[in-house]
Amino acid sequence: MRAVAGEGDTTSTAYSERLVSLSGARWKRLVDVQRPYRWNLRRLIGQRRTLDVGCGIGRNLANLPAGSVGVDHNKTSVEVCRKNGFEAETSEDFLARAPEDTTPFDAMLVAHVVEHLDAGAAADVIRPYLAYVRPGSPVVLICPQERGFASDSTHTVFTDHDALRALVGELGLIFRREFSFPLPRFTGKAFTYNEFVTVAATAGPW
Repeated sequence: MRAVAGEGDTTSTAYSERLVSLSGARWKRLVDVQRPYRWNLRRLIGQRRTLDVGCGIGRNLANLPAGSVGVDHNKTSVEVCRKNGFEAETSEDFLARAPEDTTPFDAMLVAHVVEHLDAGAAADVIRPYLAYVRPGSPVVLICPQERGFASDSTHTVFTDHDALRALVGELGLIFRREFSFPLPRFTGKAFTYNEFVTVAATAGPW
């Protein structure tokens, strides 16, 4: 991932503090901006215990079923998650345990992670976590569209549905569907929070 001093380094304390500041914006407290995204996660994942890869400060963990676990390479972000009552671990600590020594997860979420990675690195970053997920489990991949991509200097590679579908194939997953959310695709050039959503599954019955 990009390693630039301060907020541009996604492993830094400054980056985590920026996420906390953005999430605490007054207008976001007054308007339930997470409501449609909360609904979307629940319809895609249901009550499945989920591994949230690249969980950040826990925005999605707040909307995932009990027993879900977040993983992030930023130690400060993990501390913020724990302070807020979520179960989270650093990537290093999580991957130090063998998959057979853990209870397998029923779903995996990778939201707003791929666009932060170097070109061609996504499959190698994500692949190790698949061993901790049951066969046939849904894997949800989410990336920002044009306006959202441009809004963050830590974004490195624009990743649209075509790129996500290619990533699904590289990971050996089964493609299920893709869509633009919460608004139609054309709005992504103007609306910061429009997302590419791709749903796949690990091999096995679902």
